[in-house]
Amino acid sequence: MNYRRFARTLYQSHAGYEQLPQKTEVYRFVDAVLQMLFPQFANNDFTNAESVEAELYQLRDDGEQLLAGIQPILPRPAAAIADDFAEALPVIYEKLLEDAQAMSDGDPAATGPNEVILAYPGFYAIAIYRMAHRLCELGVPLIPRLLTEYAHQKTGVDIHPGAHIGRHFCIDHGTGIVIGQTTVIGNHVKIYQGVTLGALSVEKDLAGVKRHPTIEDHVVIYAGATILGGHVTVGHHSVIGGNVWLTESVKPHSKVYHKSQIKVSGTQDTQPEEYLEYYI
Repeated sequence: MNYRRFARTLYQSHAGYEQLPQKTEVYRFVDAVLQMLFPQFANNDFTNAESVEAELYQLRDDGEQLLAGIQPILPRPAAAIADDFAEALPVIYEKLLEDAQAMSDGDPAATGPNEVILAYPGFYAIAIYRMAHRLCELGVPLIPRLLTEYAHQKTGVDIHPGAHIGRHFCIDHGTGIVIGQTTVIGNHVKIYQGVTLGALSVEKDLAGVKRHPTIEDHVVIYAGATILGGHVTVGHHSVIGGNVWLTESVKPHSKVYHKSQIKVSGTQDTQPEEYLEYYI
């Protein structure tokens, strides 16, 4: 191997990396925001409201410093984006409290929102997503995807920061959920583990079109369901059963479920006659 030539190649790669975000700094920042918003994530107690206010200003400055490191690829000055993100925190906080309540209300095993915030991977995933989505709206490149992949590593829930998710969003269990970039989800939607809201195969030059489904308000999607395609809309107040493969739209108040034949040794063949809602 020609070490000198290879070393030059690697040097050029490292030199060009200066305009890209550092993962550890991104992770440290988002964890600090969560600790600020929720005492369930914090290690220190604030003595008064003034100390909280000081910490909020510090987070805003930390955000600017993080963004300043990639200023050449930002659409606006880092300071302006940091201001806009800080201004969005009250709304993000309000939405996350609603999400925690939705998960608590939707899971009989939950003792309340505190347990959800402390222990539920679905809450952590949606919390990271809501911050990443706002940065995405502000035109920040790369960092939003780093954030949602950070949550993906920790929870098994893969939400693209470009997806649009409404209020009172409930993720039950969470592992294996995939929500694609152009997915639109309404309010009061509940999703179980293993659900995929994905795209049908498209050419690369169609990356900018809507490729993922629209889920309207008050929809429940049970474990293992796969819903594909930008033309697909699941109407409001519908229920999508477990293991359903769906590539067509369904009207509001629909029930879509997979009927499988069950064969048990020593008994007659049976087939479920109706769709059953269930909890785990």
